[in-house]
Amino acid sequence: GAAQSSADQLRQRQTQRELYFAIVDEADSILIDEAVTPLIISGAEGNAEEIECYRQAHQIADQLMEKRDFSAVARRRLIELTARGKEKISELRQGRAGVWVSQRRAEELIVQAVTARYFYTLGKQYVIQENKVVIVDEFTGRLMPDRQWRDGLHQIVEAREGVEVRTAKETLARLSFQRFFMLYKSLAGMSGTMAEVRRELWHIYRRPLVILPTHRPCIRRKLGLRIFAGEEDKLAAVVAEIGRVHSLGRPLLIGTRSVDASEKLSQRLTALGLPHHVLNAVRHAQEAQIIAAAGKAGCITVATNMAGRGTDIRLDAEAQKAGGLHVVATECHEAGRVDRQLAGRAGRQGDPGSSIIFVSMTDQLVQTYAAILARLSARMGKKGNLLSGLLGHLAVYWSQVRASWASHVQRKAVARADRWLDESLSFASENQ
Repeated sequence: GAAQSSADQLRQRQTQRELYFAIVDEADSILIDEAVTPLIISGAEGNAEEIECYRQAHQIADQLMEKRDFSAVARRRLIELTARGKEKISELRQGRAGVWVSQRRAEELIVQAVTARYFYTLGKQYVIQENKVVIVDEFTGRLMPDRQWRDGLHQIVEAREGVEVRTAKETLARLSFQRFFMLYKSLAGMSGTMAEVRRELWHIYRRPLVILPTHRPCIRRKLGLRIFAGEEDKLAAVVAEIGRVHSLGRPLLIGTRSVDASEKLSQRLTALGLPHHVLNAVRHAQEAQIIAAAGKAGCITVATNMAGRGTDIRLDAEAQKAGGLHVVATECHEAGRVDRQLAGRAGRQGDPGSSIIFVSMTDQLVQTYAAILARLSARMGKKGNLLSGLLGHLAVYWSQVRASWASHVQRKAVARADRWLDESLSFASENQ
């Protein structure tokens, strides 16, 4: 079939030109963080009838109620139908043709539609450009215009947003990041936070890690976490911090987790008359110019997922005298080392600088992995209890530990699937 043909072509290319040496920049992001999602070669498939099914799936999903018809597991982006939900789908599919004839296929479509409704948000996972749903890379904040989510999820999101629903793509070949990089005879990489994942690098890639001393001593000041009960209190404190540091003539880099968050913060800064630049998946055309100016005295830059961009911000003489770049994180990442990558935009090559993280107990990360601790912290904070801050720090720490472990388990599953494919395909080839 097509998949076998693609595999044959890949082997033929390898024979013609061997994969010998790979050097990976920001290696922990590529070899670890992004290794959850496999690389896929796909081709177009589908028809008008199938496209209509995606629209119908979106309409039916809107009639289902959480807890009664389905349960949602946010940390795994998982939707599970209840017995009552399955009965309701059975009723709603009656009289419909095409894929709706099959109860199992109908349930799969509805699960995808509910998943799109609960876990995929405009301005976070995707944006709308030229009447198309364009995926936003969660690690770099950049657009991925040629990519689609699988199994009809992308088409259902398009139906929900009222844009043109494109045909689904058929998977022709699949290759994980782990398997791809292991095709190279020599593999090397570098990053500032790889030491924290040295065991996984050895377990999967069989590559040892060497820690190199910095060229110049790091004098960046770490101002730690500031915990707030709610989103509004946190944003007010972020804006106050920006105003305070801006008045000192220092440049600021404000890191956000989504396009939507960067735009909301931009509106607040504009209302206060604070001039600034926004760098996100929507406003990316002038990225080079924005980064070039980000180290100038008094400059304010709001950027999404800046940690994943791997960019040096050069300070001018006035900014160095004022105290260097001040990095403000408006939310924690799933992995603590990504927070440290963001903080590492300041204080590079011995420059002065500082970093601070603002967290609210309503942030998605905390609510997904430590909701009980978050509620206790917020409740005690309203009563003026000093234990609130300790619980807040514990909630953030526990959230990142659980999120990192969940990603680790996913990567192990991908590696396990690779081994299974290797064993199965080699067994099949021996019998042919």
